[in-house]
Amino acid sequence: MNEEERLFKLYSYERELWERGCQNVAGLDEAGRGPLAGPVVAAAVVLHPGLHLPGLNDSKQVPQRRRETLFNLITEGAVAWKISIISAQDIDRYNILQASIMAMSQAVVGLGIRPQHLLIDALRLPKLDIPQTPLVKGDTLSASIAAASILAKVARDRIMDDLHREYPEYGFDHNRGYPTAAHLEVLGRIGPCPFHRQSFEPVKNWHLRGKQVCLF
Repeated sequence: MNEEERLFKLYSYERELWERGCQNVAGLDEAGRGPLAGPVVAAAVVLHPGLHLPGLNDSKQVPQRRRETLFNLITEGAVAWKISIISAQDIDRYNILQASIMAMSQAVVGLGIRPQHLLIDALRLPKLDIPQTPLVKGDTLSASIAAASILAKVARDRIMDDLHREYPEYGFDHNRGYPTAAHLEVLGRIGPCPFHRQSFEPVKNWHLRGKQVCLF
């Protein structure tokens, strides 16, 4: 399958909805459910049928430089787009699943237009009264979800780059907050920073050990 055929297939869900009269189809995805640190970031994107996005795919399969290019193409050419950020503190307060749903819901509300249908990577947004289609691995099946994955990934990476400049010892510019061996080694040696997720198991264990030491 060549690139044009791949892209044509990637728009199959959107084409079906457009043909049914749903002009504004929003794709949604998030970045950052698994890391030990940093926010979860969601994006909603309404693509124009004529927008050409060479190389569009699941953000994890797109090289960083191409992601940056696609980020610019999407934000400049989409009908509407919105990025929403839920902090590590709110992830601890609500749990990561609810924080992801909150981020996606806020992104939809912030679009400035009301979508007629939502294509969502694996989740449903129960508080939004809009027709929805959850797609497992949707960022590989839908152009709109793939576009949202690009926006969410690039936006979150930029946040983690900023955190790296503030807390360089954790290597957030490389691990993006994921529990790599190097990240866990530093976490075990010096403990978490204010942007670690205290409810996540490796961080939580450190926090509890620290409290016990203080008590004695």
